[in-house]
Amino acid sequence: MATETLPSGFSIQNVLTFFLLINIDLLHCQQFTIPFKAPTECGVEEFFDISSLSCVKCGPNQLRSTTGLTCVCKTGYRSVTTDKASNTCQQCPTDKPAVTKDGFGCIRCPGSLSDDGMCLCPPANVLVERDVSGNLLDEAKCETCSRNIPAFSVPSSSGDRCERCQASFINTSCVCNTPNVLAGGLCFPPGILPTNANPSVNYGQLKFSVQSAWFVKNLYSSAAACLVFSNLTACQALGNMCVMNMHSFSGTSNDACGLFNTIFRSKAVMSSTQDISYWRANLPWLYYGDEPGLAGRVLQTDPVPVGFSFRGKNKNTEIKLLAAVYNIRGEFLKWEQIGGGNLQLCPDTAAKQAAAYSFGTAYQQSCDLSVAELLQAHSEPLFYDVFMDLGGGENRKLLPLPTLVYNQQYNGRFINQESMKNWYLSRRMFLVDTLGGREKSMSSLPKVIRVATSVKIRFQLVPRTQEGQIFPPLMIVTYTDVLITDINTQTVSTMFAMEYEMDQGEARIKTDTALGVMGGLAVLYSLLKTVSWKRRIGSPLIDAGTMFKFLLFYSGDLANVFFVVTVGTGLYWLIFYKAQQFVSVLLPLPAQEEQFVTYIGCAFTLKAIQFLHKLILQVSVDIFLIDWERPRNKASRTVQAAGEPKRDPAPVSIWRTYFVANEWNEIQTFRKISPTFQIMAVLFILEVVGFSNLALRDPWSTLQRSSQAYTPSYSLILRYSLAATLWLCIGLLQVIFFTVFYEHFVEDKIRQFVDLCSISNISVLLLSHRCFGYYIHGRSVHGHADTNMEEMNNNLKREAESLCGQRGLLPNTDIQTFQVSLTTHLRSQYERIREPLSRRNGPSRLMDTSTNNPFEQNFRAYHTMNHFLGSIVDHAHPDMDYIVKDKLMFERVIGMEFLEPNEKSIFYNDDAHSFSDVLFYGNEATLLIFDTLFFCVVDLGSQSFVLAAVLTYVQQMIFRLIRNFLGRKNLVNKTLVKVQIPLRSTVCLCPVQPCL
Repeated sequence: MATETLPSGFSIQNVLTFFLLINIDLLHCQQFTIPFKAPTECGVEEFFDISSLSCVKCGPNQLRSTTGLTCVCKTGYRSVTTDKASNTCQQCPTDKPAVTKDGFGCIRCPGSLSDDGMCLCPPANVLVERDVSGNLLDEAKCETCSRNIPAFSVPSSSGDRCERCQASFINTSCVCNTPNVLAGGLCFPPGILPTNANPSVNYGQLKFSVQSAWFVKNLYSSAAACLVFSNLTACQALGNMCVMNMHSFSGTSNDACGLFNTIFRSKAVMSSTQDISYWRANLPWLYYGDEPGLAGRVLQTDPVPVGFSFRGKNKNTEIKLLAAVYNIRGEFLKWEQIGGGNLQLCPDTAAKQAAAYSFGTAYQQSCDLSVAELLQAHSEPLFYDVFMDLGGGENRKLLPLPTLVYNQQYNGRFINQESMKNWYLSRRMFLVDTLGGREKSMSSLPKVIRVATSVKIRFQLVPRTQEGQIFPPLMIVTYTDVLITDINTQTVSTMFAMEYEMDQGEARIKTDTALGVMGGLAVLYSLLKTVSWKRRIGSPLIDAGTMFKFLLFYSGDLANVFFVVTVGTGLYWLIFYKAQQFVSVLLPLPAQEEQFVTYIGCAFTLKAIQFLHKLILQVSVDIFLIDWERPRNKASRTVQAAGEPKRDPAPVSIWRTYFVANEWNEIQTFRKISPTFQIMAVLFILEVVGFSNLALRDPWSTLQRSSQAYTPSYSLILRYSLAATLWLCIGLLQVIFFTVFYEHFVEDKIRQFVDLCSISNISVLLLSHRCFGYYIHGRSVHGHADTNMEEMNNNLKREAESLCGQRGLLPNTDIQTFQVSLTTHLRSQYERIREPLSRRNGPSRLMDTSTNNPFEQNFRAYHTMNHFLGSIVDHAHPDMDYIVKDKLMFERVIGMEFLEPNEKSIFYNDDAHSFSDVLFYGNEATLLIFDTLFFCVVDLGSQSFVLAAVLTYVQQMIFRLIRNFLGRKNLVNKTLVKVQIPLRSTVCLCPVQPCL
């Protein structure tokens, strides 16, 4: 055989690769499809093959079975097995036309045939087709079951044997003859219970009842079997039907709960179960007593003999709950440990669901569930009797959990929605009932389903306990009736929660007492401020304006009271709850926090009023810059007068005044803290470091939490106290750093401004009230400030070497800042000088027509005011003279002057530079508290520290711009210097009109 070799470089591997590349598209594009067939689409002589998912034709003489998944022989044909995998059908002979029940034999019948070709026997007879050895008889027999003594037998449910009849029939025979009552396969004597039992399930939320198929079948029989035979399962089934009816009582006694209570009262002479008087023998425990006030005694009298501790050797935070589980038929299923999803309808991870049973963790889980899923997963309700496991080793004890069914009715009243004294506590609950709302049959779609949409287990701490003791926990269940319309689109919202509470009465009393006492002190302090204000404006009358001013002062002081009390209260909860070992403090519930949040809202509103009040005062303060500079010679300028040149003194430069005004404008919004650093630091600590986790409603102080762990909701009290405390602490640290270090070693803008006034030979008069204000004495000790650099340096050097006088107002003193209390006469003169300008800004009919040039009028008023105030400082007016003195310590503390300036004005020495009170710098406490409250209020409303930080920063910038704009405008108007004050060190002259 000849062989050929492949070309060089061409191998078998290359051939295979080439082949795969050619066919790769075919591999990718190949699709597999099959026709869709449903079992109902198969023909009469076809069955649905579950392997091929298609319809397959049956064999000869075969038809589709009732399930549609197999084939059966036609009527009159018997099965003949040919091998292990298949069978055929053979027609029975005419002498044996009937087919045996097993389908494999043919037989003669003693009577007639059924429609399916099998023998029929009369009632009370059984069909016998084989002898005792299993051999097939030639002819079937119909044997009569003896219903009399001693046999008491009836045909079995399959009809192939006789069996002893039910015990309730065994009185005379197996027939329940009148007047006996046949119900649920049992025979009851007459008159034991009303035969007209009401098999309805009442849906109070929908305001209608449903004739339940389950109740129709089982209500009377369960009640009668429980009463007559003390059948334990029947008693449990009756109790379950009462629970399905919300434990409700009505005027009639023939519904489920009415029948249960009839039996309960009939067993009063019998002993109780477990020494519990509400738990009668053979009956389930469904109710506590109906005595008024019993709920309070059950829930708040005897502590549970178990203590909880968050830390230490005896740490105990595990809540152990156990449930006895019953099915709808009253059969006991098991003891089940509560945990995971048995009481929680919402799906979640096991770790998160387990967090519900850690004491102190406020757990809440909610979700929306599909009605279709509920119908599929809960075809029958399960019933739970919940207990708290107290432990005890061999002597293990269980504490029953009282249940409060929110939907329970008592003669039409929802008694459990009223006060505790009217509560009717019960036992046993279920989660989903899809059975009670089925009307026609138990296999039909329910008209209504009932879902436990809210399950809460509430723990109440024993007052003043130091060992973590609690009262018996209370389970609160709220059901929702869902009318079925479209199961595929309908959803139900469900929630499971664990709540912890303590008596907040004592804490509330202490808070209200603190507010009352401090609020009373605030009234006195506000009255003192009002009296001081009246003195400073020089008005002795008490009028509406006085009352309004008092309210403004009181709003600020009351805001401080609310702020101190809320922050103090929040810190108390934060520290004592998070740091406790044995449980002695529990957080208020969200509903109990509403009053606290109201106090925060009051604090913010009142503080905002105070802030706006101070802002308005600052942008309306009277200010004048007194220029002490005088011309050095009188022949330095030539002016034209009446057509002839005239020599006039050289003018004094205005640039020094502009410069001082510019620096004043710059420090108007200067603060002791950096708002940007403040916000970034607070946000970093809360969100990055993880301090926000301290506000979670659990007892743990860990800053970092796993994403897989359950995260409880935030406590508004803890969240507020944490945010407010951090904001205040960082703010105070900034103030301390600024005051102790920055102002001493970097720059002190307030003192620098005073020094600038001295160098510029400019004094500043600030009047925050009509007759009260501040004076900065900036008169140069060198006589002149409008000089060259060399002379300026020489002057400063002489001053540093103490070769000249001191800068103080009085000789040989350094005090340059004063609080001034003016006489009304001096204030009147001040206003008289400004009057022409006020007329110019007022109606045209009040304007002085003698002067048409506003700039000239402004120029004249400026020089007149400058000369007047300079002469006042120089004691040139005996009738408007002043004295200089120190303030008493008490005067400084209360902020009021005892002496009234009747004849002479009073200049109080002020080393503290109190003129900063008309700046942001001197109101740092108000600004800090306002920012704190703004940040906290936004956070409480949005539950977002980031959003609160952003809005706080925006708020700060807005008010800073407003303060700068209005303050600059006021500075231009009040100093009579018509100039646009620049942002830094440049100025823009506006010779005629203000630039603002």
